[in-house]
Amino acid sequence: MQPVQRPGGRSARVRTAVHEAVLDLLREDGWDDLNIALVAERSGVHQATIYRRWGTLNGLIDDVVHERLSQGSPVPDTGTLRGDLEAYALRLADDVAGPMASLYLRAAMLGSRGPEGETYMLNRAVQLQAMLDRAAARGERPPTLLELLEVVIAPLYYHAVFFNRPVGPDHARSLVDRLLALCGSSP
Repeated sequence: MQPVQRPGGRSARVRTAVHEAVLDLLREDGWDDLNIALVAERSGVHQATIYRRWGTLNGLIDDVVHERLSQGSPVPDTGTLRGDLEAYALRLADDVAGPMASLYLRAAMLGSRGPEGETYMLNRAVQLQAMLDRAAARGERPPTLLELLEVVIAPLYYHAVFFNRPVGPDHARSLVDRLLALCGSSP
């Protein structure tokens, strides 16, 4: 007999409290002083529990980012390739310009530094590939995942990181237009 799984319970409360503590601390103090001890104090969750569940601060941040983006920025399914790409590009442009931008950008940078930061990036790549596969199943000609990354996603992050000037909706749409022209999907 399988044990009954409860949706929520103590585990969910711990995760919520720890995530909220991380986000509050980042809003108040930024990255420089963030550490597990502060998160434990703010959340009321013992440090040992945090280390046991997330392993490291980077593992915890990765989980916070994954949760926030999964709920706040799901990969769209509008029924068309253009609609999906535009909705995703507009949401990403908004995310990297919004109050949580530093969290998302930092997570993207952590993704290149080892296994703790890779989970978010891999999960998002799987979701984006599913979006492209849906378009192909509808008979559309989607770009490759690499083309999507290079033509739309990378420029959005580049503007936010290096120019400290995130792009607006018109620029995000123009990136999608370029991508669709590249893969022969433009109208």
